[in-house]
Order: sequence, then structure tokens, then C-alpha cells
Amino acid sequence: MALAEIARFTDVYEADLAAAFLASHDIEVSVTERFQTTVDPLMQRALGIRLMAPASQLQRARELLARARAGEFATPEGDDLDETDPGVRAAGTAMAVVAYVTGGFWGTSLPRRFRAPEWRGMLLSALLLAAGLVVLATIFKLALDPP
Repeated sequence: MALAEIARFTDVYEADLAAAFLASHDIEVSVTERFQTTVDPLMQRALGIRLMAPASQLQRARELLARARAGEFATPEGDDLDETDPGVRAAGTAMAVVAYVTGGFWGTSLPRRFRAPEWRGMLLSALLLAAGLVVLATIFKLALDPP
């Protein structure tokens, strides 16, 4: 039984979802390059993850994936996730910026224990903290002793 490529994905999870979808429609499918891309996630984009199926089911599998991408199988109720509060999003963004500026862990960069501390970020954080304390002291002084 000869296998043929149905589609190629850059994310292993998306490939797994597509494989499960096709399997639910009685198409024998296999996900290739799983080992290489899970050992080194950067290889997902380099190699791609292929979905393979018997050549006799190739056309039907591609049609099903095209229909799924077009939204034909979507449910009318949509996502069951609540909308994120703007304050929560702003706080998360601020925390990410502070972590980046101070040299904290950021994305796939090395954790802090494997690299030298970022002195510029620490200096900037200290200056911002000092400026904030000066502003607060000025506000309290004006509140207690109006001019």
C-alpha cells in the first residue's frame, strides 16, 4: 500500500488535530517526522510535519481538509472561552515587558541561571523605581502641605 502526502503542517499539534479529524472520517492517516520535531521544536518549521494516507484515500482526505479550513464543520456556538478582560491583558503585557527589560526569562531564550545578568535592564528598573518613588513622595507632600 503506497502512502501519499495529504498535507504538510508547521506545527505538530495542528497536524495531530488534522489527523484526528481525518481518522474520524475513516481515513487511515499517519503523522510523519513526529520524533524529529518533538525532540527539536525548531525542526517543525524546517522539516514540516506531513500527513500521509493511502493513495486511494488521498483525494477524499484533501477535500475534507479543504472543507474544514473553509469552516464547514464549525459549530454555531463558537468558542466557549470567555473574552479576556482588557485590564488582565494590559497587566500581562506590562509583566512581559518588565521581564524582557530586566533580563528575565523570555520565550525560548536561556533561563537566567545560564547567562550573565542584564545590567542595563536592572539599571533601567532601578531608575524607574526611583522616579516612581520621587513622584509618590511629591504627591504625598502636596497632599499633606498644600501650597
